[in-house]
Amino acid sequence: MPMRTLPVLLAATATVTAACLSVMAGWQRGGLLPERVLWIAVGVVLVVAAHVLPALCRPHGWRLRTLGAALWVGCMAATCYGHAVFFLMAQKHAGELRAAAVPVVTVTGRDLASIAHDRADAVTRLARATARRCVEPCTSLRVERTTLAAKLEAIDAEKAEAIRTEVAQDRAAAARAAALADPVTGALTAFGVAAPRAELVTGLAFAAVLEAVACFAWLLAMRPAAVTQIAVTPVQQGSHAEVVTAVTPESNAGAPVAMPVAVESAPVLRLPVVEQHDDVTRVMTAVAAGTLRATVTEIRKFLGCSQSRAASVRKQLETQPIE
Repeated sequence: MPMRTLPVLLAATATVTAACLSVMAGWQRGGLLPERVLWIAVGVVLVVAAHVLPALCRPHGWRLRTLGAALWVGCMAATCYGHAVFFLMAQKHAGELRAAAVPVVTVTGRDLASIAHDRADAVTRLARATARRCVEPCTSLRVERTTLAAKLEAIDAEKAEAIRTEVAQDRAAAARAAALADPVTGALTAFGVAAPRAELVTGLAFAAVLEAVACFAWLLAMRPAAVTQIAVTPVQQGSHAEVVTAVTPESNAGAPVAMPVAVESAPVLRLPVVEQHDDVTRVMTAVAAGTLRATVTEIRKFLGCSQSRAASVRKQLETQPIE
C-alpha cells in the first residue's frame, strides 16, 4: 500500500466518524424534523471545514493563512462543543440503562409514621392497664394487659421490618445514583471535581483528540508531492546526409567534390535541457518538501538573491508543472 494512501484512509475515517457524531448531536439537539436536518447540516459543514482548512491554507501567503487560522479556531470550537453534546447525551443514556438494571424495592407494609402512632397508643393503654389495681383476682385486667403487650410486640416487629425496607430503598437509590454516573468520570470526583464537570471535560477531551487526529491526517494526505528531476543531456542528432559526387563546370575530368545533400528523415525528439542545480529547481524541491513557502520574500531569503530575481523565480514556478 503506498505511503500516501495510509494518511488518506486515516483522515477519511476520522472525518466520517466526526461527521457521524455531528449527525447524532444535531438529531438530539433539534426538536422538529427541519430543525434536526439544519443542525446536522451545520455540524457536518463545520467538521469538514475544521479538518481540511489547515491543509488548504498551507500553500498560500501569511495573510490568507492568518484568516484561515481564525476560521479554523472557530470551527474547532463549534465542532468540539457539538461532539461534547453527543458524549454527554450518550453517557446519560448509558447511565439510565444501568440504573434501570438495579432492582426496585417494593414497600408492602405501612410507613414508620403510622406504626409509631399505633405503638404510642398501645404503650399508653398498656401503661393504664398496668396502673390499675384489683382487690381480688381480675381476669379481664390480666387479659387486657397480655393483649396490649402482644400488640406492642407485633408493632415493634412491624417497625423493624419497615426500617429494613427503608434501608433497602435507600441502598437501591444509592445504587441507581451511582449507576447514572459514568464509572470512569465518577472516579475523578475523588480529586474534588464535580461529576457533571468531569463528564464535560472528558467529552471535550475526546472531541479535541479526534479533531486533532483528523486535521493532522489531512495535512499529511494533502501535502505536495516531492519533485524529482533528472538531468537530461541534449541528444546528439546523427547525420542523415548522403554524400554525392558533383562535377565542376571547369573540368569534367576533375576530381570529384563531395557535396552533402540533405535527405529528409524522421524528426528526432529533442528533450529540453534541465539544469540540476538552478534556482528554480532548488525552490521547487524545497516547496515540494514543505520546507519553503512559494512567496517572493521566502524565495529571496532561501536563495540569498535580489527581490527582482526572487520575483522572476516565483513567476517561473507558476508555469512549472508540479507532480
